[in-house]
Amino acid sequence: MTYGRRMIVATCAATTLAAPATAAPVDLGRATIVAGDDATMRLAADMLAGDLADLGARRPAIVARLADCAATCIVIGVRGTPLVAEVARAGRVDLSMLAGAWERHVRAVVTMGDRRVLLIAGSDRRGAIYGAVDLSRGLGISPWRWWADVTPRRRASVTVDDATFVSKAPSVKYRGIFLNDEDWGLKQWAAKTHDRAKGNIGPRTYERVYELMWRLKANTLWPAMHSISTPFYGDPDNAPLADRYAIVVGTSHAEPMMRNNLREWDEATRGAFDFTRRPDALVDYWRERVTATRGQEDIYTLGLRGIHDGPMQGATSTAARQAILERVIGLQQDLLAKTLQRPIGDIPQVFVAYHELQEAYDAGLTVPNDVTLMWTDDNYGYLRRLSTPQEQKRPGGAGVYYHLSYWGRPHDYLWLGTTHPALIREQMERAWNTDARRMWIVNVGDIKPIEYLSHYFVDLAFDADLLRADPVAHLRGFMGEQFGAGEADGIAAIMMRFYTLAWDRRPEFMGFGQTEWVTPNRPTDYVQSDGEEAQARLAAYADIVRQAEAIAARMPADRRDAFFELVLYPVRAAAKLNERILSLDLAQLYARQQRASANVWVTRAQAAHGVLVADTAAYNGLANGKWRYMMDMAPRRLPVFDEPMWPGWAASTKTGCDSALWGGWINDENTLTFAAGQPATRTATVYGHQPRDVAWKVARGAGGVSLSASSGTLSAGNGYEQRLTVSYDGRGAGGTVDLVCDGRALPLHTAVVTAPVAAAGVVAERERRVVVPALAGVAGADWQAVAGLGSQSGALRSRLDLPSRSPAQVAGLTPAVFRVATVTATGAVLRIVGLPVHPRDPQHGLRVMVGIDGGTPVMVDLATTGRSDQWRLNVLANTATGTIALKSLRPGEHVVRVYALDPGVVLDRIELVFDGARPLYGATTPGG
Repeated sequence: MTYGRRMIVATCAATTLAAPATAAPVDLGRATIVAGDDATMRLAADMLAGDLADLGARRPAIVARLADCAATCIVIGVRGTPLVAEVARAGRVDLSMLAGAWERHVRAVVTMGDRRVLLIAGSDRRGAIYGAVDLSRGLGISPWRWWADVTPRRRASVTVDDATFVSKAPSVKYRGIFLNDEDWGLKQWAAKTHDRAKGNIGPRTYERVYELMWRLKANTLWPAMHSISTPFYGDPDNAPLADRYAIVVGTSHAEPMMRNNLREWDEATRGAFDFTRRPDALVDYWRERVTATRGQEDIYTLGLRGIHDGPMQGATSTAARQAILERVIGLQQDLLAKTLQRPIGDIPQVFVAYHELQEAYDAGLTVPNDVTLMWTDDNYGYLRRLSTPQEQKRPGGAGVYYHLSYWGRPHDYLWLGTTHPALIREQMERAWNTDARRMWIVNVGDIKPIEYLSHYFVDLAFDADLLRADPVAHLRGFMGEQFGAGEADGIAAIMMRFYTLAWDRRPEFMGFGQTEWVTPNRPTDYVQSDGEEAQARLAAYADIVRQAEAIAARMPADRRDAFFELVLYPVRAAAKLNERILSLDLAQLYARQQRASANVWVTRAQAAHGVLVADTAAYNGLANGKWRYMMDMAPRRLPVFDEPMWPGWAASTKTGCDSALWGGWINDENTLTFAAGQPATRTATVYGHQPRDVAWKVARGAGGVSLSASSGTLSAGNGYEQRLTVSYDGRGAGGTVDLVCDGRALPLHTAVVTAPVAAAGVVAERERRVVVPALAGVAGADWQAVAGLGSQSGALRSRLDLPSRSPAQVAGLTPAVFRVATVTATGAVLRIVGLPVHPRDPQHGLRVMVGIDGGTPVMVDLATTGRSDQWRLNVLANTATGTIALKSLRPGEHVVRVYALDPGVVLDRIELVFDGARPLYGATTPGG
């Protein structure tokens, strides 16, 4: 493979300079790597040597001196070292752009007598490492070669062209991952499979983590820190290994000053972890660790919380915490400066504004200007606040701590990686645009199975230009890199549908219970009426499972494990958990209707659970047991994961058949309704009451109405029920379709009703409901479109640079305008459905003014406070809804105007719901 200008890799944004008119490929098949004596460069050389060997080259020898390389040499080193300087002088390679730069590199080919030298010169250690990573990746080595079993493919020749390549600087200075909530995956796997001698997460595991970080160009680690894990500094080999890998070590919001309080502060021997009572003991405790870390590249977290992830002991109010934090941070800075013997402004420090720490900061806590302010999301992907214009001037800058995995209230999501890429992009764009550019850390849980989302987050941090690109394009590129360009579009489409289905409700939230405290499962809101919303969700999941299984069947042998890990397991697991839960909900509903199918749906739920169990076992058996104990399908043993008590029902005493449908109540009958002049489809189900074979047929049709089948048999094969698509051609008069089932008449009533008059750009009522996607409106200057975001694959966001305005100013604002057409003459509720984002900062809110037709606009406030009950419901459903009751609304065309009073409000859709509308959980009316 020839590696040059044609390589397009998201983490490899760069400039190619001075390409010869006819590039002469450098054959790396029998190269030698020259890395000097530096331990880090030799690690990078060893990684590159392994990659080249796996591609088909002879494994390069690694030597210290150029004199020990006879013909083709790969020189890896840092600008300014004698080795790099010698080669650069010989080839007149300009390395001036590397002086004082952060993590940049130059790759150039130099002829030195009989030698051809491929020079990889870094501005610093990580710059040189990333040069080696870019070379490997351009030759076809996936960053996920080990962690997702994307096996390198051998090739006939391993060559690189001789164009000079100069990398760009990374966009965010510190980019990293947090290994967290590792109790059911990473720790179990490390202890029982990967490093049984250690029996925990230790150097052997961290070595694999560090190599992955190299390949992703992540430079900062917050190590695993739960009580089940050995503390990072509890193993004397962990920190030196991090230094050899040039990994910056930091710690989370719960671990100030590099201390893992859960395992390192034993209250039985050290006393209470209470600064108000024992300040000297805590300062001495911090000093021990700072002294031990002297000489390492670390980022020190300042502040104080409880012994674990909770508020500090000894303070019961925000004011008390604020006062204590002022003192604590001053003592910590003084300790750092004296112990490390460096100016405090030269020591990387961060204040992580997590939960009550942000509350203290917003109440007036002063954080020194040389400390990075790290804003956090609310654990569910929505940033709690951003920097004000004044805060953006601070020399310490700002950063972000973001979750892709979470343990806590209102519910965990530790199992599958389901955060929508469009949300990640939108939230990190907010951060970037408000100058949070110093440090981005993402909670990746156990790493698996959140591979892609972790990759995407770190790519955004390395190259902020991706914030302006479509997330689908990035996903397509990722899948192409792992599985080939020919499969990329199909896999990306499957995964985007997977993320979209989880947007409505994550798999872990499908029990509709909560945690802390733990509540039992309850029937889902997908079965509030006739079950069709649940049926539609099951069909959508079944569709992507079919597509994923079809691709899996043709996947080459060397990619099957990778495909199972990255695509098939998460897709099928999410589908089967939904199937198990929704099938039981439908069974309960159908039992109340006395359908013979009720027990069949229980059997389907049991089968879905069986697939979950089997797939999880298969995952843990992949690659000859490499991942045994990594995948747990029930982390924290929450009720949503429990195998249910399987219900069963005796046969109904009713005989014959019946039909199920949703429509209007016309002539004292349930009736499917269609709008005149508008072709449409609806769903009806014919079912039997007894578990025996029953024949049915259409005896007489109705004008303009047809069924997807004209006859059939209700049998065990179809669960004693048959779902029918009822189609209307837009021209006929409708009427009753006469069915005969089990020898008895079974009328299916249809009616054609007056259609709403809807011009172009006007959204019409359907089944007593109007749903207007945000992007179907006309956005005024105060609004901007955000593609791909939300339940409608696109949202409107009020501009982030808007000032907050008062309701009295509404006449001078430019609204988003939505036009609807209705036919129902009853009361209604106008629902403004947004995303549960947070105000940009404490000086702003999330208010809009909503006017319908010429009426006086009404204020709707989508903000919540803290972790209120409303916030909990919002984040579990990815919605924030404001309602306006309308006592009556005349039929006809109406105009809804939404005015932004605050920046950053995100509109998903507008809904007009009339009395008598089918209750729905989501935004889409099922069945047509």
